[in-house]
Amino acid sequence: MGNGLIIVNTGNGKGKTTAALGLGLRAVGHGMKVLMLQFIKGSWHTGELDAVKRLEPNFKIIQLGQGFVKTRKGEHAESTLENARVSWDYAKQEIFSDLYDTIILDEINNAIDCGLLNVEEVILVLKERPKRLNVILTGRNAHDKIIELGDIVTEMREVKHPYKKGVKAQKGIEF
Repeated sequence: MGNGLIIVNTGNGKGKTTAALGLGLRAVGHGMKVLMLQFIKGSWHTGELDAVKRLEPNFKIIQLGQGFVKTRKGEHAESTLENARVSWDYAKQEIFSDLYDTIILDEINNAIDCGLLNVEEVILVLKERPKRLNVILTGRNAHDKIIELGDIVTEMREVKHPYKKGVKAQKGIEF
């Protein structure tokens, strides 16, 4: 297998996690093993959790987050900081396990942006990962250094969304 890629899905538009799931699905179709670690999503049940269970053990999703935490940069509850530390330690363990072909770090860009994770430490781990490992980083506001490191960087831009008209999130679309 060749060198793994770093793929970044960012921007304010929808589809970052969905695109990562699509790449994971494609990888499983080629006999690869995929792990998605969700840094923000916690207790919210989504359709992809049930769908991916059908693909285990080749595709697993683990929700590490506390859910959508309301926080300002630099102002975090100790429990939120501890959750971020524990989640990142777990992610590093899985990255260096060499058990997977692709690891998706879902919403890690958000965690970096709001100060829960240190961008320099994330970059160091990405540079030292097993060379065959593809890593996909999703979330809004990707740090400039993450964008620079990425081999493939895609920015999702919102053009139109029914949420702006008061339409609530819909099963099968947003979750």
